[in-house]
Amino acid sequence: MQTQHFSSSLLFLTLLCLSWAFLISSTQPPTQAPLQSPTHPPTQPPSQPPSQPPPLPASQPPTKPPTQPPSQPPSQPPSQPPSQPPSHTPSKPPTQPPSKPPTQSSQQANVACKSTPYPKLCRTILSAFKSSPSDPYRYGKFTLKQCLKQARRLSKVINRFAQRVEKDPKASTPEEVSAVADCGDLAALSVEYLEAVTDELKAAELMTEALVDRVSSLLGGVVTNQQTCLDGLEDANSTFASVLGSPLGNVRQLYSVSLGLVSNALSRNLKRYKGSKGKIFGGGNKAIREPLETLIKVLRKTCDKSKECRHDRSLGELGETSGGSILVREAVIVGPYENDNFTTITEAVAAAPNKTLPEDGYFVIYAREGLYEEYIVISNKKRNIMLIGDGINKTIITGNHSFIDGWTTYNSSSFAVVGDRFVAVDVTFRNTAGPEKHQAVAVRNNADGSTFYRCSFEGYQDTLYVHSLRQFYRECDIYGTVDFIFGNAAAVFQNCNIYARKPMVNQKNAVTAHGRTDPNQKTGISIINCTIGAAPDLAADPNPAMTFLGRPWKPYSRTVYIQSYISDAIQPVGWLEWNGTTGLDTISYGEYDNFGPGANTSKRVQWPGYSLLNLAQAMIFTVYNFTLGDTWLPQTDIPFYGGLLHTE
Repeated sequence: MQTQHFSSSLLFLTLLCLSWAFLISSTQPPTQAPLQSPTHPPTQPPSQPPSQPPPLPASQPPTKPPTQPPSQPPSQPPSQPPSQPPSHTPSKPPTQPPSKPPTQSSQQANVACKSTPYPKLCRTILSAFKSSPSDPYRYGKFTLKQCLKQARRLSKVINRFAQRVEKDPKASTPEEVSAVADCGDLAALSVEYLEAVTDELKAAELMTEALVDRVSSLLGGVVTNQQTCLDGLEDANSTFASVLGSPLGNVRQLYSVSLGLVSNALSRNLKRYKGSKGKIFGGGNKAIREPLETLIKVLRKTCDKSKECRHDRSLGELGETSGGSILVREAVIVGPYENDNFTTITEAVAAAPNKTLPEDGYFVIYAREGLYEEYIVISNKKRNIMLIGDGINKTIITGNHSFIDGWTTYNSSSFAVVGDRFVAVDVTFRNTAGPEKHQAVAVRNNADGSTFYRCSFEGYQDTLYVHSLRQFYRECDIYGTVDFIFGNAAAVFQNCNIYARKPMVNQKNAVTAHGRTDPNQKTGISIINCTIGAAPDLAADPNPAMTFLGRPWKPYSRTVYIQSYISDAIQPVGWLEWNGTTGLDTISYGEYDNFGPGANTSKRVQWPGYSLLNLAQAMIFTVYNFTLGDTWLPQTDIPFYGGLLHTE
């Protein structure tokens, strides 16, 4: 079985290396020198994500060493000069041609590549760019083509490998099988993101902030997807991680180069042409405009469980109010009664149309009060879905998958959403695995422009996985222990209650663990006007576990607490190291205008990456600036403020 296991891995490695070699050969001229790995790669993240560390002892760091940098990609042999034909006359000794000064094109490439974490790799790729004139935007589009080509090949290779693993499951552990399956899903998702970026840039008539932010978010999501795949293989203690780490790491570097070039070029063009923020979409012909609170009342009143759902009443009957409104394409009911449309939320999601646009309106799913023991995944094709419940602890979605029971952290969630513009209102999401099962996610969110309003998230370790893209949470309750808000999204929390629970013996609580791996990713966790305190079980403990505001999962981790109440449950130092001093000089942690007994910063950590923010710095992390939420949140009719308290 070990032989089969290794041979399958070797096959996968061979295919990946061939794929990487194809990329290099397609971007390098025939006489290009061998590809060099970057001289100044960013600080490498610790190998163990917040979803995978063992219980945090009071005096011992995580046991795994930091991940090693990807090894140098395969080199190409230098091209051989053609043999000289025989000559009947004496030949003159060859003269050495004078060295050519750098061309304008190469100088432009050097400047552009400084915006990436891997400038040498960037210059190597751009050496094949022959179009004229050359500028950062054209460079970015060129690397996008290479990324898309490579992502498609990588997706096919992983899927073929996953099929081999499924046919012979005894040759791999269940954890390895799950990790490879996750890699396949993430690779396919990256292809969709890159295709979306390409299409949106082609179709764009104007350069707007909304377009730039959307493109940067998707490209950052591609980098995050690749990192999640690598983390999952390693956390499964798989031999695949050591075999595949280098080629997968090489592809991740390519994605990072493209992210840096495209994001910086678009930002420059936006400033040059003073682009607008972008419009908020209106509605299509079939959509009905309805205030959110009115919609909720209509659903609950006309579909009361004590009587038949009244189909003769139009959702638009109550009209539009000045307080705002949303577009409703269709509304369905989930519940146990005869006239309900579905009995499970999964069935309702499957009935939603695919790939709808913002102007098409929301497909509304009203889930009656009840306990929904189902594992729900809203795929990237299911967009514009609004899930409405009957309230916290009334409509409950629950599961108990965990890392200890063989699930990857990525796929341990009770509820997962990938489709754009998802909205949840008045729902509880729960993972009941318990602290002894370690990583057990209640919600995993990969959805761009997603919003959770008046919801609760209940778990222990890794409760809320804010995986990637742009997210907003308003008036929510979040419970957990170790790293219970984690991931690499640009996530803003407003007016939320965040409660640390009692962990296992010798564990320490960390509220956040952000996972930014690339300085060009516009991601971070922003907690504004929230309450951070102890849950009843932790508060009642005479010797409570130490609780911290966060710890740096990855080298560019970014988290801020702004105008929030911080209770004495938080340790005076505020923050916790992940693995010694790793990343403490490259992270961005900050606090601004907080209050409460735990908000005193006089004894806070003295890390290079930690600071007390001023007003201008705090404003960077608002809805208005950090996620451009004012271009997509109004269509949800959910309350929010774009700036800070008392400063708007």
